[in-house]
Amino acid sequence: MPNIPAAVLAAIALAGAAPAAAQSVPDNVVRAELRPGWTTPDGTRIAALHLVLAPGWKTYWRSPGDAGIPPEFDWKGSRNLGSVTFRWPRPEIFELNGYRTLGYRDKLVLPIEFRPATPGQPMRASAHVSLGVCEEICVPVTVDVAADLSGPGASDPAIRRALDATPGDARAAGLSAAHCTVEPIRDGLKLSAALTLPSLGGGEMPVIEVEGSPIWVSQATARRKGSVLNAEADLVPSDGKPFALDLSRVRITVFAEGGRAVELQGCDRG
Repeated sequence: MPNIPAAVLAAIALAGAAPAAAQSVPDNVVRAELRPGWTTPDGTRIAALHLVLAPGWKTYWRSPGDAGIPPEFDWKGSRNLGSVTFRWPRPEIFELNGYRTLGYRDKLVLPIEFRPATPGQPMRASAHVSLGVCEEICVPVTVDVAADLSGPGASDPAIRRALDATPGDARAAGLSAAHCTVEPIRDGLKLSAALTLPSLGGGEMPVIEVEGSPIWVSQATARRKGSVLNAEADLVPSDGKPFALDLSRVRITVFAEGGRAVELQGCDRG
């Protein structure tokens, strides 16, 4: 498999869809705000990035697939911000010119949990966000959002709906074992996962990620045999060489028809 970054694949796939000159880009292709949300009993803050896209346009999930551009966040302008945790809603699956991507059409409410560096002190979140937004072509977009996150805040139905739409816990869905093996390939590693998991329904599609790493991961192949779902994917780092993989950083999300999705973090060495 060639060492092709996801952003380059995006350009190839989308350039094949239509010439840029053939489509005008709306002036307000994306509007963005940071919904301030509410403070939890633990002292964290549940807020959300809210994107509204021009009709028919889409943006991407954290792992965009074969030909997407993942979002990037820069929180340098924030105050008293200790950590940030994203709660990604289930994405839609798109097929275009033989490429599969995952993302959101028309809008996205992305819940974010903020933890203050100093508990009990005022907190302000400020982000510079880089996105890929696409219709027949893909264009890079940057937006700036900010919100004061002090005080109790208030419950937000839009954020709660987005939280309800996140993938479920795989163990709650019946996962009893997750074993992974790795083997070197020319430009990285091949990861094979065996998940003992009851069927989620038709069209099961696992997506493999290496959390907190820029490693490119190929579209996984899947095969179910009774109670075991097998998945394989190639993992390619920027230098195109085999590497040491921490299996606790492997995250696997399994999607199925009907919008069902479950997620697990880490797997045991098989």
